[in-house]
Amino acid sequence: MNSVYLVGAGPGNPDLITLKGLKVLKKADVVLYDRLVDKRILKMIPKGVKKIPVGKIKGEDSDEKQKEIFELIKKYYYQGKNVVRLKGGDPFVFGRGGEEMEFMKENGIRFSVIPGISSSLGVPTSIGLPLTHRNYSSSILIIPGHLKKGNEPNWKVVADFDGTIVILMGASKIEEISSKLIELGKDPETPVCAIMDGTTKNEKVIISRLNEIKNVKAPAVIVIGKVVKLIEEDITSSPGRKKGRIKD
Repeated sequence: MNSVYLVGAGPGNPDLITLKGLKVLKKADVVLYDRLVDKRILKMIPKGVKKIPVGKIKGEDSDEKQKEIFELIKKYYYQGKNVVRLKGGDPFVFGRGGEEMEFMKENGIRFSVIPGISSSLGVPTSIGLPLTHRNYSSSILIIPGHLKKGNEPNWKVVADFDGTIVILMGASKIEEISSKLIELGKDPETPVCAIMDGTTKNEKVIISRLNEIKNVKAPAVIVIGKVVKLIEEDITSSPGRKKGRIKD
């Protein structure tokens, strides 16, 4: 019996996709993949499998694109195909995987979900940056940097949050977000770490402060909080320890 599989491809490096995710790719008939899925993962897909890029492009109507994805899932499922919906990171962390699950439930589509390592967790970990630490932070707040209008977080709550803040998809708006947090009471000297192209050979790291962070390029994971102090000395004292690491 055929099925649809929502699969998390992990944070970037192809070695970080799960074994179960790879197993499902091997038996797929059709793979609908996102823009940030590493090309090396796509090369793991057997020849003859139909690969369809469905990644959203900046400036494109994301809701219309999502409707197209829904219809592709439905089309190939009802053709009797095994469909893999391959998403960057984890399917349910800012990947609209929840909406795709709802669509499949409403349309009688058999499916299963295979978790992936979310970039919000995997990318900081890969450079030795713990998001929690007994001496610095016991909680994590993960927010998107760009949001559907009318669905923004309570920025005052974010500014007052004393744990570690992780921002995804926020590279182009980090200066605006930083200014907003400072305006609402966040310490301007709060440490910030921006990890660009995390877990890949193009990875670069910027260490800065909330009132100075800039020049962040997508894709990036941005970490705000005291835990950044744990990696700041490593990067600033040994900038060549890992190729591509830079200090702002």
